[in-house]
Amino acid sequence: MCSSAWVAELETERHYAQIFPYVVLRGGQKPDREFLRSAVLNATLYLLEKVANATVGIHSVVPASHPSASIGLGTDRNGTGTLVSADGLIITVNYMLMGAQSVSVTLNSGQELPAAIVAQDFTTNIALLKVDAHGLPFLQAISSLTCSPGQEVFMVSSLGGEKRCADVGHITYLGPFDAAWEFVLERCICVTASALNIGLNGGPICNSRGQVIGISYLNFADLSRAILAIPGECFILSRDELVRHGRRVSVPSRLWLGVLSYTLREHVVIAGVMPGSPGEKAGLKQGDVVLAADEQEIHDRRTLYETINSHHAGEIVKLKILRDNRVRQIPVTAIRVEDYLG
Repeated sequence: MCSSAWVAELETERHYAQIFPYVVLRGGQKPDREFLRSAVLNATLYLLEKVANATVGIHSVVPASHPSASIGLGTDRNGTGTLVSADGLIITVNYMLMGAQSVSVTLNSGQELPAAIVAQDFTTNIALLKVDAHGLPFLQAISSLTCSPGQEVFMVSSLGGEKRCADVGHITYLGPFDAAWEFVLERCICVTASALNIGLNGGPICNSRGQVIGISYLNFADLSRAILAIPGECFILSRDELVRHGRRVSVPSRLWLGVLSYTLREHVVIAGVMPGSPGEKAGLKQGDVVLAADEQEIHDRRTLYETINSHHAGEIVKLKILRDNRVRQIPVTAIRVEDYLG
């Protein structure tokens, strides 16, 4: 059951206004269950309790010497996870666990448990944890192929420890995504958020049945009130091999040079280079313009990433770059991203 304190906090005008933004409560009157059924998403307190009960707070401690600590992730990390089995399997985002020395999980009841890292997938950036417990509430993950733009969804996130918050939104985009840090998803989910504070990343994005369609990956609420999520099929399709092997074995590892980049006027510009990465060792610098890779012209990030991943780990990617009005040829050795961030 959901903690009585959390339900009591939910039953306030502020929280109903946040979770059901189109519902106006006047004079402190609380809507009855039938009224809630007619509100946004046809959500009920039961549905919110069900998802909140299966949502956990995650705290990880990472040594300062780990590369991920120096790229903005820090050494003391807090996030959200979702129970996906009664025996304590939890899904979250991988960057929460990169280099972690210790991980603890706080259930919705307030109980804190040590957690073991079961698997890390550097291709999709999901990760699995396990706590030693039985009979826990859990949620079902489903494919985002069941979703469509405009569909209403809701999310529950940790605020740290046993504190939770909830919000509703709509799916605004389903499709490919590439990021500055050499990361690609063949399909992502973008949803709106009505509140500025939507909690910590890693939590479930749910449909009206309380099924997990995605895992919150990036939170742009302070900029555009948007959340980018990793779709549920990334977990569904890889669950067995992740649990068995601790990583994906059916697909090649994602290759990596250790650069940050952006596209400007059909050119890819290096925005930064990770310390100790293959890119830094090869001599790439901020401001370099990538003209070609392996003699193929580069006009966007996605093409650059695809060219890098056409190689095997340890092979050379031949970059043609423009720096100080001079064209240079720079060979860079591609490595598996987990060999740097694992």
